[in-house]
Amino acid sequence: MNAPLPPRALAGSATAEPVLAVAGLTKDFPGRRVLQGLDFSLSPGQATALIGANGSGKSTLLRCLVRLIEPSSGQIRMLGRDVPALSPRALRRFRAEVGIVWQRHNLVPRLSALSNVIHGVQARMSGPRAWAQALAPAPVRDEAMTCLARVGLADRALVRVDSLSGGQQQRVAIARMLMQRPAFILADEPDASLDPQTGEEVMSLLLNLVRDDGLSLLVISHRLEHTLRFSDRILGLADGRIALDLPTRRADAAGLRHFFDHAEAA
Repeated sequence: MNAPLPPRALAGSATAEPVLAVAGLTKDFPGRRVLQGLDFSLSPGQATALIGANGSGKSTLLRCLVRLIEPSSGQIRMLGRDVPALSPRALRRFRAEVGIVWQRHNLVPRLSALSNVIHGVQARMSGPRAWAQALAPAPVRDEAMTCLARVGLADRALVRVDSLSGGQQQRVAIARMLMQRPAFILADEPDASLDPQTGEEVMSLLLNLVRDDGLSLLVISHRLEHTLRFSDRILGLADGRIALDLPTRRADAAGLRHFFDHAEAA
């Protein structure tokens, strides 16, 4: 696996429209406010790590950003769209431009890696599509193979997903996400269930894809070493609020441990 490319400077993109701008974002569940009026923006082409203790609202935030759950109040502008105002049809089109990598990748175990990746094209097409690898048009098959090659799995294209290792399955999920041709990637602890070396390879892969394609990445991370190595900026959530916001170049492991210890004790 190639080493990740160097971080991009936070300066120099001040004149560009933020790829994501959040203002006054709240999310209420019965008896509890999980997000407490968040305000932040992200610049294009950068990798941002989102950290915080369990229950701080990280996964809730990611789901609110693409309206997998509805925010209670506030503004979200992503990729030039007013997300809360989108109609159901416009929301589907918008989500096609946002690649999401979950801890649980929801691949179809009995299908090949190639068939799973081909399914990713459905996100950017109107109308129902359910191609198996043998039925997909040649351009779609070729693009899926290119996506598998980018994650280092071209030689495993015809192998059933349930025969692959956990790290390989996560790479298939990333290749499937690439079939959407996303402009923004949200990742919810993509390294959580992997051993340290495999997790590092997956994080390096994500960052290099961001660099190579000029994408933006917001990734939830619990591993401090990955936060420091594979991001340009760090946002820390504590009790549903932004409690930390700094360029990664100004962060260190001791400071991040202190943040986690303080957040967990609160």
